[in-house]
Amino acid sequence: MTNSSTKNKVLWAIVTVLVLIYALFPVLSILATSFKSPSDLTSGKFLPSSGAATTSNYEQILVGDAQGLFLSALRNSIGISLIATFIAVVLATLCAYAIARLDFPGKKLVLTTALAVSIFPVISIVTPLFNLWRTIGLYDTWLGLIIPYLSLTLPISIWTLAAFFRQIPWELEQAAQVDGATTWQAFRKAIVPLAAPGVFTTAIIAFFIAWNDFVYGISLTSTEAARPVPAALAFFTGASQFEAPTGAISAAAIIVTIPIVLLVLLFQRQIVSGLTSGAVKG
Repeated sequence: MTNSSTKNKVLWAIVTVLVLIYALFPVLSILATSFKSPSDLTSGKFLPSSGAATTSNYEQILVGDAQGLFLSALRNSIGISLIATFIAVVLATLCAYAIARLDFPGKKLVLTTALAVSIFPVISIVTPLFNLWRTIGLYDTWLGLIIPYLSLTLPISIWTLAAFFRQIPWELEQAAQVDGATTWQAFRKAIVPLAAPGVFTTAIIAFFIAWNDFVYGISLTSTEAARPVPAALAFFTGASQFEAPTGAISAAAIIVTIPIVLLVLLFQRQIVSGLTSGAVKG
């Protein structure tokens, strides 16, 4: 029995190491590339040459030629993603509560529609949106990206929160109403605090989706006024027309990954709690 348990632990350790290598190797490759000089980029080596590691790629995007393009895009990504996430979480919380607590015609249709929207190909609606946004003046604006981002973040938010609200005992809300609370007060003071882990997890997921979008960002913007970072990376240029901006793009990719990593590290307990709270009844 002990030998079997030891073998299982060793097997799981090997599997874990392999998964970590598979998941982290691309990140490590990009990190190494971000410190390479132009000559090292063409050498085919995984790591920069001994003593040749350089921060010139980071200097280029933070204080150099690409500063205006990258920093404005970073500001746009932060602002647009935060606003889209806030709106999506608020709307999804109200919608998911109604789906979990109320009986009304078409409840299943709402969830089915949300699922259908989430799997609908984004590229197929970009052209109609492009034409519509240019007509009504939303092209190349923050609002012109926030609205499409809601189509990406709302479905997953509704599904996640609806499953979470179903696990909260209905008796808690009834007890609050017996004590004199209105339906809104019971929801705000009794249900929302209990749902905080699920709401927080949903917000993190929605933020990730908005932060990583490329198709809407590249198609619905044309200037630095609203262009987010994933789209801005496509406009990086090298020192000459014959030089690919691989190092600068890698440095920018590392910088925009840092906020995501920090969020996960700082709030990993809340994220895990929110993902698992609705998984087991009782």
